Amino acid sequence: MIAPEDLPSVNAALNGTSALLLATGYASIRLRRVALHEACMLAALAVSAVFLASYLYYHSVVRRGEPTHFQDRAPTAPDWVRHLYLGILLTHTVLAVAVAPLALVTAYFGLRDRLRRHVLIARWTLPIWLYVSITGVVVYWMLYRLYPPP
Repeated sequence: MIAPEDLPSVNAALNGTSALLLATGYASIRLRRVALHEACMLAALAVSAVFLASYLYYHSVVRRGEPTHFQDRAPTAPDWVRHLYLGILLTHTVLAVAVAPLALVTAYFGLRDRLRRHVLIARWTLPIWLYVSITGVVVYWMLYRLYPPP
């Protein structure tokens, strides 16, 4: 069973898995392997949905709405690292809000065989979604692994 304190690690693994599925899906479509592309992208959507549910559960139930502050987790970190963390977190958060509807609309157009619209929006969705997935892992690493507690 997964303990509540393990959820940040699980969430990072889900973000990493999503990034790998997105990259594989993109490579697949470039090789004209449409079925593999579709499977990877739908799997990335499912993994991201599981991530979102787990993330919301962790922050609303386990943490009871209390934010996790970088300075509390890494008091010995230099100020420039804290500022870097906050910059990454800000862009990650803003783009994560945007990518949820973008991913759903992109998938909808693809599944409905509206390929012109699908490709048009996917050119924006993919890099944003990849950025959000990768920076999710980076945020986890900076918050929980870069300055481990003594």
